[in-house]
Amino acid sequence: MQNYIKISTLNDFIFCPRSIYFHELYAKYNTKNYHQKAQTLGKHNHENIDKAKYSTSKNILQGISVFSNKYLLTGKIDLFDFVNKTLIERKSKVVKIYQGYIWQVYAQYFCMIEMGYEINKIKIHSLQDNKNYEIKIPGEQEIQDFEKLIKDFQNFNLNSKFNQNFKKCEKCIYNELCDYYK
Repeated sequence: MQNYIKISTLNDFIFCPRSIYFHELYAKYNTKNYHQKAQTLGKHNHENIDKAKYSTSKNILQGISVFSNKYLLTGKIDLFDFVNKTLIERKSKVVKIYQGYIWQVYAQYFCMIEMGYEINKIKIHSLQDNKNYEIKIPGEQEIQDFEKLIKDFQNFNLNSKFNQNFKKCEKCIYNELCDYYK
């Protein structure tokens, strides 16, 4: 039996598959011990969403749990605008639309579609500069690529050959634990 994948880990998996392992090792510890400034800010930015205090509009769903039996995914969305049928993922500061961001909103999209929601737009919102980035609704190629990502995630082995990206390693909060970084 396969375990459900946390949607939030897809972005981490794209950043570095090995980081998922280290993240799980630290899961029981206080995040103040290992989070860097960016992670702390991100967690703080999600508090209003998690408490459904971001908006008082009845047209906005906030922080609802979503799942997909097809892809074995589970997680939460940030915002869904019923009127415009828009799924919105908030990030502290978007300097570039990374592929991990796209996979994360696609995972949310697939969950919501499977749950019966109609979605016409997907946006990533940058909080610091109040910019929106529209992400195209996934087509056949994006669906195939997403399914490959899910398969890669499910089949990842920490001991398998690993292609290191030193620029990512330098920014990784777990680099001191990783034998590839040293």
